[in-house]
Amino acid sequence: MRHRLKILAQAGLIALAASLVITRSAGQLPPPSQDPDTKGSNAASPEHEPQDDPIVTMLPHAEDSRWWLSGQANIIFQGRLPFHSTYEGPNSFRNSAEYKTSLVGTLYSAVRPTHSTRYNTDLILDIESAGGRGLSQALGLAGFTNLDVVRNPNLGSTPYLARYQIHQVIGLTSETTDQQSGPFALAASVPVRRIELRGGKMTLPDFFDINSIGSDSHLQFMNWTIDNNGAWDYAADTRGYTVGGVAEYDDRAWSIRYGIFAMPVVANGIDLDWAFSRAHGQNTEFELRHGWIRHQPGISRVLYFANRAHMGTYREANDAFLNGTDSTPTITKHAHFGALKYGFGYNTEQSVSADMRVFGRFGWNEGQHESYAYTEVDQTFSGGMDYSGRRWGRPADKVAIAVVTNAIKRDHQEYLKLGGLGFLLGDGNLNYGRETIVESYYTLHAWRGLFYSVDVQHINNPGYNRDRGPAWVGSVRAHVDF
Repeated sequence: MRHRLKILAQAGLIALAASLVITRSAGQLPPPSQDPDTKGSNAASPEHEPQDDPIVTMLPHAEDSRWWLSGQANIIFQGRLPFHSTYEGPNSFRNSAEYKTSLVGTLYSAVRPTHSTRYNTDLILDIESAGGRGLSQALGLAGFTNLDVVRNPNLGSTPYLARYQIHQVIGLTSETTDQQSGPFALAASVPVRRIELRGGKMTLPDFFDINSIGSDSHLQFMNWTIDNNGAWDYAADTRGYTVGGVAEYDDRAWSIRYGIFAMPVVANGIDLDWAFSRAHGQNTEFELRHGWIRHQPGISRVLYFANRAHMGTYREANDAFLNGTDSTPTITKHAHFGALKYGFGYNTEQSVSADMRVFGRFGWNEGQHESYAYTEVDQTFSGGMDYSGRRWGRPADKVAIAVVTNAIKRDHQEYLKLGGLGFLLGDGNLNYGRETIVESYYTLHAWRGLFYSVDVQHINNPGYNRDRGPAWVGSVRAHVDF
């Protein structure tokens, strides 16, 4: 109890010291009930009168300011009921009742050296602390239930430098368009056609595979493979950050971006390999801002990634065990420098009405090389929707549901069946089946930047194992934006 009270006290101190509204530099759908063509206003449907925009931060942020200071605190309490399991291994999702608490606090800061719109520069520096633990030490599930959990709890909650970046806009026209200013892009307007360059430390989901319905564990879904594309093994250290650069071209209705980043030295490792000639992650994404429904905004994104790193192959590890060379299947014994892992993803989001939005993702990777940086998924399908509380007089409330189904390739299945361990999975045996997760939440806007959420997740075949589960996980979340 004392430990939990200490975590809650730390959360309160971080919340009082920091401030945030998380925004993205790339295009997103407006939140439900907001008119996409009217910045900062709510769209009225024929059945409802217009409502004032709710205040969703503790402190206001001036638009087009030359500096930014904000922060957030996110506390997630999760519990699990006992479930059926005929056996467990070293990396299993435990079948006993359990509860854990996680805490992430972030301080965002940025400055614009000049007021130039056409050639704007942002200097960005963020500090973060991640504490607490996940259920079963964040092991045993490909689609883990809490995106805020750091997979190596031994790193502790000591604050660390999360992001440092230089962001440069090069305008190709004097015509401008509005954008929502935030900690990653301070300008309230940008050229319609422009090049954007970023370099430094960052997390790739800040700029790739963005989805305004399913990307934010602070106010939306919590599951790893709903908030991100599980088959996208994006370059990252244990905490989810890496160093590299992004170049992006933006036009009226489309964008294209490319990034190259450092890979970890070992799978899920905290240290990065600085030899870019042998280890790097390359990512290319095309974004089209065009709806599938007439008069309703929508966005589609196609992503390709190619990682080179010191990776092993499942088939070599399996063969070495079966012919007696290795006493247990161990993929790290069969790693090769410069090994290539590649894949692609599709991501779409669509407004259906003033209050309802839907989204979907598909992801695939070649699956022969070990899962290295994100999670153990070789193929994924996900889809879901959210609905604004405007109809019952609470425009900042949101209710949502999503489903994701994940899979791994045959060699990966055999490796786990023979008793091999990945960095997340390993029951000691495997009766393979797709891991399918349904998640639903309700987020309540309590006051200004204070939000509470209740969330439930149903997990069928945890860790792709038909001999275990299904499992239920319930969550309560408190979130503060300043």
